[in-house]
Amino acid sequence: MAKPFHVDVVSPEATVWSGEATFVVARTPDGEIGILADHEPVMGALATGSVVIESESGERTAIGVHGGFLQVLDNQVTLITDRAEIATDMEAARAVAATFAEIAETE
Repeated sequence: MAKPFHVDVVSPEATVWSGEATFVVARTPDGEIGILADHEPVMGALATGSVVIESESGERTAIGVHGGFLQVLDNQVTLITDRAEIATDMEAARAVAATFAEIAETE
C-alpha cells in the first residue's frame, strides 16, 4: 500500500476537501503533475481543470477547479483555488471547471 500524505483543497468559501491521500493529479499551465508521498517540494500555478485525489481506501474524488496555486511540502499538499467543487467523476469535474472558466470571462 502506498504511503499516505495530507491534502487540503481550499477556496475562499470553504475547505472543499481535506484528508489523507495516496495520490493526487492536478493540472498546471505546463501539463499534469502527479504527486505521491515524499514528493520534492514544489510550488506552482494551477490551471483550470480537474484534480483527482485517491484516498487511503482507494476511493477517487474528482474536483473541478478554476486556477490557483499548488504547494507540496513535507508530505502536505495544499491547493488554493479561486473556485472548487467536488464532482461525481472526471467528466463532471471537467464540466465544472469549464463552467468556472465561463463565469470568470464574464466577470
